[in-house]
Order: sequence, then C-alpha cells, then structure tokens
Amino acid sequence: MPPKYLRPSVRSRRSHRQSWSKALRFEPLPALLESSDAAARFFTRRDLLDEAVESVSQLWRAADVARVLRRQMPSGGWRYPAPRAGLRSADNYDQLETFRILSILVEKHGLDRSHPAIRRASRYVLAHQSVAGDIRGIYGNQYSPNYTAAFLELLTKAGLGSDPAVRRSFRWILSVRQDDGGWAIPFRTAGRNFDPSTLRAATIQPVTGKPSSHLVTGVVLRALAANPQYRTSPAARAAGVLLASRLFKADVYADRRATRFWTQFSYPFWFTDLVSALDSLSLAGFSRDEPSIQRALQWLVERQDKSGLWKLRMTRGGLDPGRHAWLTLAVCRVFKRLFP
Repeated sequence: MPPKYLRPSVRSRRSHRQSWSKALRFEPLPALLESSDAAARFFTRRDLLDEAVESVSQLWRAADVARVLRRQMPSGGWRYPAPRAGLRSADNYDQLETFRILSILVEKHGLDRSHPAIRRASRYVLAHQSVAGDIRGIYGNQYSPNYTAAFLELLTKAGLGSDPAVRRSFRWILSVRQDDGGWAIPFRTAGRNFDPSTLRAATIQPVTGKPSSHLVTGVVLRALAANPQYRTSPAARAAGVLLASRLFKADVYADRRATRFWTQFSYPFWFTDLVSALDSLSLAGFSRDEPSIQRALQWLVERQDKSGLWKLRMTRGGLDPGRHAWLTLAVCRVFKRLFP
C-alpha cells in the first residue's frame, strides 16, 4: 500500500464535481487520482483539490529521483548522452541536458533550493551567465532568449527568483524585447541558420524592429508569469496580448510556420504549445473571455478523452507511462484558474 500522503483521501474520491471541471465534457479527477504516477496524484490533490497534503519533499524519495541524482556531475550539471561532434561543444550539450533534467525535478517532483542537488544545478546554470546577463551556451556564442527564460522559469519555481544573478538575467530579458512586445532569437532574425558556423560566430545583436516569434515569446512569458515581480508587469501584459493574438497562427520562422506546432505537446513544457501558452496567460491574469483564449479552451474541451484525460500527441515525454496524467494536470490547472 502506498504511503498515506500518496493515497487519495476519502473526501477526494467522493467530492462533488469542482466548479471549474463543469466547463469540461468529462470529469478528470477520478482518472488523475488513479494515475500510476504517485507525484501526479500528489499534485492533483494539492493543486486541484486544495487538500492539506504532506510536504512535497516526500516526493524526493522516489526511486526515479534517486536514479537521476546519481547522474549529476560534480559541476552540478548532467552529461548529455550522445552529443553530435562538430555542432555544439560537450559543455553546451551538457547545458541542454541539464535543462531537461532540471525541468523534470522541479516540475514533476517539486524539488527546490532546499535540496542540495538544486543548489548545485543552479550554480552550474548561472556559471554560464554572460557579461551581458543572458545564460549562454545552448546556442553557442549566440543569444538565446528562449533558453535563458526557460532556465529562469525553473530557477524561479525552485525558489531562486530573488537571487541577484537570476534578477540580472530577468533584466537582460527585458532589455532585448522586440518593439512589438515579444521576443525573437537574434541570429534567426538575422537570417542565419542553426549550424556550427553560426554558433561559433561573433554574437549577433538583436534587431528589435523585426517581428517577434511566438515560440520565443511564449517561453519568455512562462518565466515572467512564474515570477510574482513580473507576472502582471506591463512587459508581461504586452507579451500576453501578443501571444494570445497568435494562438493557432503560423510563426515567423520558416521551420515553425506549420500551425500543428500549437498542438504538439510536452510536459514539462519545452517549446510553446497551446497548453503552455494558456498556462502562462492564465497566471498573468488574462480572462477566458478573450476570443482567442475562448477558442483555445474550446479546442481542448472538444478533444478530452472520455476517460477524463487528454491523450494528445506529445513530442517529449512520450515514453512516460504517466504522460497523459501530467498533460491533463496542466490543462486542469488552466481551467481552475480561468473558471474559479
């Protein structure tokens, strides 16, 4: 029998349908509470049912957490398993793998700065902060507003939002905003490809008069929305208005123009998709009455499986047996915020 903190309470199993879940076709809570993933059950009880649960640190004892932590390098990062020689340096690849692992530890297991592995990982990440203030390396010598912001989101959620280096990176993010209120990848905006010559070239500066990318803007808004200092700031509001206006539309980059990218999901979030966008918009105080948000919510309602889960295409985490529960949990958090 699982520990008490992982077992659904009697009240959870018998509770009346939540007000927000009435906006859905099917009740998702029973399937979430019966998930094979103990952590997904824990966050369902805490975040959706508002139950008094044991400390999240109980999840840190899980065997899969221990397996991941055994792989942490003395530097605080994680080694990328199969780097492509000639594209990125080994350290740049390790930085990418560290982002992937850190997102799992923070988003799925709730690890925070009180855990020594998170403190070591944060030092590794911030050791890659450039003089300018961005977190440099995944794109070689080039600026990466998206990965800088993605790291900032995780560090903020891990309780490091007030760290001076983290605050410095937030200031850098705001300094490279496009004139239209969003963000772009400077080397892509300059027409350069993702190749070794570009990654090794001198750093290409932003051209803020060019259109922003909603792929990048959505990731940056996740970081802003995670931080109470920036969540309702004018910059977050402008980015949210722009992102909401782009839902289901083509991006400015040729390889991201297909609108199907909006409906290819991952959890933890990676690129910008419909659920990650709605998550940020709902945190930033946007209303369900916005026409584009209404359309996105209706798209999700119409595709809910009769089991109560969302069994949609996932481009990352697709081998995780609990993947549908995690995606469903993310969707339900959105509905709970927008239908209080």
